[in-house]
Amino acid sequence: MKYRVGYCLIFILMAYCLPTVAQESDYFTENYRRYEDFVYVENIKSVVLEQEGLRLSEPILQLGSDERLLLKFDDLDADNKYYSYTLIHCNADWTPSNILQSDYLQGFTEDRITDYKSSFNTIQSFTHYQLLIPGREVRPILSGNYLVKVYPEGEPDKPVITRRMMVVEPRTVIDAHVHQATTVQDRDSKQEVDFTISYQGLQVSNPFDDIKVVIKQNGRWDNAVTGMKPLFLKDNLLDYSYDGENSFNGGNEFRTFDTRTLRILTQNVKEILKGNDGFTIVLMPAESRSYKRYAVENDINGRFLIRNQDGRDDDLEGEYLRVKFTLKHDILTDGNFYVFGSLSDWRCGPPNKMSYNYDEGTYEALLYLKQGYYDYVFGFLKDGAQFCDETIAEGSHYETVNEYTILAYHRPTGTRADKLVGVKKVISR
Repeated sequence: MKYRVGYCLIFILMAYCLPTVAQESDYFTENYRRYEDFVYVENIKSVVLEQEGLRLSEPILQLGSDERLLLKFDDLDADNKYYSYTLIHCNADWTPSNILQSDYLQGFTEDRITDYKSSFNTIQSFTHYQLLIPGREVRPILSGNYLVKVYPEGEPDKPVITRRMMVVEPRTVIDAHVHQATTVQDRDSKQEVDFTISYQGLQVSNPFDDIKVVIKQNGRWDNAVTGMKPLFLKDNLLDYSYDGENSFNGGNEFRTFDTRTLRILTQNVKEILKGNDGFTIVLMPAESRSYKRYAVENDINGRFLIRNQDGRDDDLEGEYLRVKFTLKHDILTDGNFYVFGSLSDWRCGPPNKMSYNYDEGTYEALLYLKQGYYDYVFGFLKDGAQFCDETIAEGSHYETVNEYTILAYHRPTGTRADKLVGVKKVISR
């Protein structure tokens, strides 16, 4: 064990890395509603939305089943706030549906989150909140996309969290497989998702317009493929076997680190520094993998798992830690590197932005994360670009193991909302 008191280093790290967040704190004050996964205030951390009893799962329910989703989050203000929530039905493109709440919700349109407890045995105090969806008072009765909006009671226009979830009513059969990209220039770096949709028994007037499809990689929305039309149609079978439009960068297996215990050095942890105000975890310095050959690694496809092996309750006894990330890389002047993954809601923003240390020749970042097991990569966002590029530091290989989700939506003639009528998951290998 390498416990040692490192007050000076902790303060240096805080001074070096944290001002970026403070100077760009407007990232947290955009309290207009976004129809995407987003945290609007600094005090909310460790947001998880998954199927009850199925860790690391996507937030998808089957209509009319007993399945439920579990939403969990921490409030670092550590007081007892009253939060409420509601569900908003959305179209396939995540614009709000033009229908009344009474058309898609049964019971009430909102409810209070009543399950909350205070942390214990932690240096960082917090209040932990949990919510099961559907609840007794708010129940979706229509398939499709839903936005979960959490807000202080009585202030629905001031959201603190929004999260995407889906309710499926299986009316189609989707058959899919993933293989090496067809085009010669992409064969070594990309994966192609070919699939068919059988809609026998579903009344479809114009299958080229009435059926919409989305392909997601590892649960992400930022690089989802949308707008595809079927290549062929035969006997109620839509074929989407394209040679490029349905391809993704294979990427690389995710980098990982393990902070489930603070008693010993675990996977990719170099040092554990303890101060009066908490712990700082220094990860092993990372190098670019863009020119390295593919190597098999175990990962959880970019997600994170809140766990605490030093206590008995993951949610209430999990400690918050300053985690230092280091990437050895020449400075790039046309953009910035970010620590990227589910831990950042698959977005690039001030909280996960890396700064360049000219003395060491490294990019560095300090993130405040709860104990657990984490996946991540280093993403590069070019100036003016909308989406980050992980291949610059990570490379891209067709052999990488990725999980793909195909979503099929249908808008019946004369209706004003897209229904989710099919979901298919497939692994690249």
